[in-house]
Amino acid sequence: MRVVDAQQGLVHVRDFTRRTLAAWELGACGDEAVLVVNELATNALLHAASKVPVERREVWLKLSLRRAHLVCAVTDPYDRPPVHQPADVAQGDHGRGLGIVDALSEHWGWTRFPAGKIVWAMLRAPCTPEGTEAWGPA
Repeated sequence: MRVVDAQQGLVHVRDFTRRTLAAWELGACGDEAVLVVNELATNALLHAASKVPVERREVWLKLSLRRAHLVCAVTDPYDRPPVHQPADVAQGDHGRGLGIVDALSEHWGWTRFPAGKIVWAMLRAPCTPEGTEAWGPA
């Protein structure tokens, strides 16, 4: 799913995640997955996409199932690593996103590629067939 802007785009990200999980019969993972996806997409839109020229501001969300994990991946055009701020450094409503991702996911990380990076998180999910993916409207 392409994420266009922070305001409406995040509404669509949350809705897409809920609908996809419902279609995959993983509604029990919904609240945590929606929160993780929202944090990853917010970071991509506010901290990564804003640092590149407008014509390169592409942010994408992909959800996939891998064995016993739901993988939430957000691609952005900025190739610098995400910054995970310690809780004592975070200010008010800002700087806590990756701490939330870290707390809710079993694993998380990032991978650089020529046009930017992918930040991903793996959440525990009931065992399901491997290979299920969603890139767009469910």
